[in-house]
Amino acid sequence: MNISKTMQDAFNKQIIAELWSANIYLSMAFWFRKEGWKGFAGWMFKQAEEEREHAIDMANYVFSRGGEVKIAAIEAVDTEWESPKAAFEATLKHEMDVTEMINKLADVADEEKDRASQNFIAKYIDEQVEEEKSVNDILVLFNQQSTHAMHADSHIDRKLAAMQG
Repeated sequence: MNISKTMQDAFNKQIIAELWSANIYLSMAFWFRKEGWKGFAGWMFKQAEEEREHAIDMANYVFSRGGEVKIAAIEAVDTEWESPKAAFEATLKHEMDVTEMINKLADVADEEKDRASQNFIAKYIDEQVEEEKSVNDILVLFNQQSTHAMHADSHIDRKLAAMQG
């Protein structure tokens, strides 16, 4: 086996976290669709797919190193938010939590002196910077237009829908 059991277990934990993240974003997408926010829903569907792809990418990495992937139970997620802004505030908090999880995964790779895993994880560290910024930029839009809250939500929803193509 090219990957240590400690490293394999850390990746398995992160794979479950990535699938949990996908479920969070799917739940948000479904809520946005129910509430009639197609742009927000589209953005969240895209995020859910990215998280699923991360889980698969990490699993393939573990397999390529001779390891084993085991999926445990995935924690239930919220299904309601009080507003689009509240959903994006929850998203930012979640992305910050994911950043902490990825950093812990990197710490394990450091402790294991696993250079291949360090290199593999680096792209996820960079991606978390991008993810937090992306969500924060959306929250800035909400905050800039907070005096006309409903109009702001509609404007941001249309903007995200246009970005989906």
